Amino acid sequence: MRKLGILAIGAVAALALAGCSTGDGGGAASSDDAKIRVWLVGTDTPDDARAYLKKTFEDKNPGSTLVIEEQQWNGLVDKYTTALSGSNAPDVVEIGNTQAAAFTSAGAFTDLSDKYEELGGKDLLPGFVEAGSYDGKKFAMPYYSGARVVFYSPQVVTGAIPTTLNEYVASGIAMKDAGVASGIYAPGKDWYNMLPYIWENDGFIAKQEGDKWKAGFSSEGGVAGLTQLQEVFLNATSAPKDGDETNAQVPFCEGKVGFVSAPSWFAGSIGAAADADTPGCPDTFGKDLAAFALPGKDGGPAQAFAGGSNIAIASKSKNQEKAYSALQILLSPEYQKLLAAKGMIPALTSAASALPDDEITKAAAEAASKAKLTPAAPKWADVEASEVIKNALVKIAQGGEVKQIATDLDAEIEKTLNG
Repeated sequence: MRKLGILAIGAVAALALAGCSTGDGGGAASSDDAKIRVWLVGTDTPDDARAYLKKTFEDKNPGSTLVIEEQQWNGLVDKYTTALSGSNAPDVVEIGNTQAAAFTSAGAFTDLSDKYEELGGKDLLPGFVEAGSYDGKKFAMPYYSGARVVFYSPQVVTGAIPTTLNEYVASGIAMKDAGVASGIYAPGKDWYNMLPYIWENDGFIAKQEGDKWKAGFSSEGGVAGLTQLQEVFLNATSAPKDGDETNAQVPFCEGKVGFVSAPSWFAGSIGAAADADTPGCPDTFGKDLAAFALPGKDGGPAQAFAGGSNIAIASKSKNQEKAYSALQILLSPEYQKLLAAKGMIPALTSAASALPDDEITKAAAEAASKAKLTPAAPKWADVEASEVIKNALVKIAQGGEVKQIATDLDAEIEKTLNG
């Protein structure tokens, strides 16, 4: 049975009370034939990087094997809560940057503070170092970042590219009125792509005031942003009002989408071969794929969510040394350049030289210049796990009263963050 977010993180917190490691080596080291389990989430990590990790680790650690176990983003916090507190914890885990604080603050990850310089030091993405730190200590290192850009096909979008957020919304509405199913593809639960509307209208998600957290969706700017988003939901999209952003390449490849905002590596999904599990359309609507940074209210790039992940060693891993060996490979220049070659902003800034020199990557770099993260609150992962934001957006997409929905949402968020 799926646990409630608050209870989930409470279970993680119990790790600290049980005396879990935060840097003293963790569980007992195993023999040379140890199997190291690395949990990667979703399909973002490319196959060649996975193969490099496995081969390099096993070459450096004769007699040991490395197994990659792919996880899914949905329900991830609850699954990690159970796994990281058990006797059979994975060794190395990828965690979303918005979820890291819940686990770093609870002692679920090994303290890597004394390894920071060795793993990259100031070459590591500073915002993601901060996301993986707690109480002055570093527990989860950056893995990769991905700025969101707006993808489109010139076969569908024939007008001028918008230069402000208002123009973007108006263009989406105009395309839908002209017969494009979704001028802007905006499913109701896609809350990451909701955030620029909040930030560009001077709203906020949540901020700390003293020892309490105050949510800001019902602030003047928050309501203005959600009202603008509701205009998109009602007039610019035919995306499911209770759906999420998963497999957005499907309607895009059917020629039913004008603009779709997604991480830069979404280009790989659109370009996937016809025989892939989820086919793309490299020979049709993906042939001349183009992208631009979502424009802000007053021009220039909007403040968009900086997606991406951190990587950590589970404090209950039974083989801390081998887990660290795997982590070193994950943060090596060679591995990070494999990620960069696929359009993912690497954890090592020096590896950015391997990023493709194309329009999409340039758009991502422009978007990244204004990218922001969610609040670094220890219980923020509880907010995500409870899906209160997604549920509120569905109500807004269905035409509900924005101010009341935002007020109720803020109350739920504050109850969780301050509980």
